[in-house]
Amino acid sequence: MSAVAIQSLPSGQDCARRLAARLGLGCETIALHRFPDGELRVTVGPAADTTILYASLNQPNEKLIALLFAAEALRRNGAKRLVLVAPYLCYMRQDAAFHPGEAVSQHAVGRLLAGIVDRIVTVDAHLHRTAEIASVFPGIEAENLSAMPAIAQALARIGCDPETVVIGPDVESEPWVSDLATRLRLHHTVARKTRHGDRSVDIAFADAGLLAGRPALLVDDIVSSGGTLTVAATALQALGTTTIDAIVTHALFPPEMTAAFAQAGIRSVRSTDSVPHPTNAIALDDILATALRRELGTTHPPETTT
Repeated sequence: MSAVAIQSLPSGQDCARRLAARLGLGCETIALHRFPDGELRVTVGPAADTTILYASLNQPNEKLIALLFAAEALRRNGAKRLVLVAPYLCYMRQDAAFHPGEAVSQHAVGRLLAGIVDRIVTVDAHLHRTAEIASVFPGIEAENLSAMPAIAQALARIGCDPETVVIGPDVESEPWVSDLATRLRLHHTVARKTRHGDRSVDIAFADAGLLAGRPALLVDDIVSSGGTLTVAATALQALGTTTIDAIVTHALFPPEMTAAFAQAGIRSVRSTDSVPHPTNAIALDDILATALRRELGTTHPPETTT
């Protein structure tokens, strides 16, 4: 039995293989078979003492069941430690019951995952009123990595106009927008967002003078319906920004939405590979490999591969 290895759900196998190569580990793809009634049969590869499970949890319902079954098989076959790498972590937005009878999905999914793995590594989890990700997963290790170092590195390679203003869509985005702007030595601001429903928002900017005549870089952690991006772009055009580009950590929107973004004035949309998507342009390999390095008993930075 090997000491450490990676196993991945099929949707994440390309990213998992790159991560495994960076860490010098073996990588297996977990096989999923769907019976006619919708039930799953899950078949894992040989268990390692420490098995890293790679699963980005967009479209999560079937994946959660697959992880539950995979963990059962791996534990029974000798795995002593299971580490879940979920670059996108599902069901975090519902952290309170806003109406009578609502389930608090963050609590339920947190307890489910805490019951099957020993450590969770994720990226820019969508935490609103939850201060620390450790409180979501009682009794296990949990880390919420920032995608901003990877995004800043990618943008630095491409090159940014020094007049660019980094813009967040709401007050909650201030920490990561500020971080990215500092890394790139750019100005930043955040909008005031008023949400009227899942697909209806109003966006206003207090720093109109800062934005006129300058390139704008919109940065958001999650884009699903695309409403916030399109409304923000329309508002920025009205203020006289010269160009508008967008960076997204988790691209959950349908690929055909890119046409609507272009119509709203957004020149380009780039996302990290936390979720497989046609807009993927920023790999999270470095930050994930660094976080996982201690599972190998080493802490020095991983070698860069091309």
